[in-house]
Amino acid sequence: MGGHLLSESFICSICGQAHGGLVTDWAFKLPDEVWAIPEAERSKKARFNNDLCQFDNRNFIRCVLDVPFTEGTGSFGWGAWAEVDWRTFEHYLKIYDEDGTSGPTRAGKLANSLQAYPGSLGTPVVIQFRDSSKRPSLYLAISDESLLAREQRTGVGESRYHEILNIIQNR
Repeated sequence: MGGHLLSESFICSICGQAHGGLVTDWAFKLPDEVWAIPEAERSKKARFNNDLCQFDNRNFIRCVLDVPFTEGTGSFGWGAWAEVDWRTFEHYLKIYDEDGTSGPTRAGKLANSLQAYPGSLGTPVVIQFRDSSKRPSLYLAISDESLLAREQRTGVGESRYHEILNIIQNR
């Protein structure tokens, strides 16, 4: 990517503050269903922190789904939640402060609708735990032919990257 891209600024979706450079990630505070609960009731109906969430006997883990750039280095990271079964949730609790990179992958479902990828909510994902300083990674199946899966495998160019930015900043 050209250096001119980094001269712009953006408003962070988490802290609400302006930051220099273009957005290279977009994070969801909670799974969509939990976020939809009125704020006054949310903490009564769900248990959550920045990395974990439980709601109606359902379990969620906050992860990162990277889509690489084809021009230059780096990727666009979607800070999204995955719904997981109890065994996976319990496993993550056990290894939370450890390096999970050598462990097996786990299955989940995307718990956020990624605005640039219609129909992404509920998409099956593969979860790869990483070291304790990083959130788990999300991958879509090789057999998945959705736009999100194709772009995760092949990357996005500058034009598509700007299209994604316009979509998320005008939501």
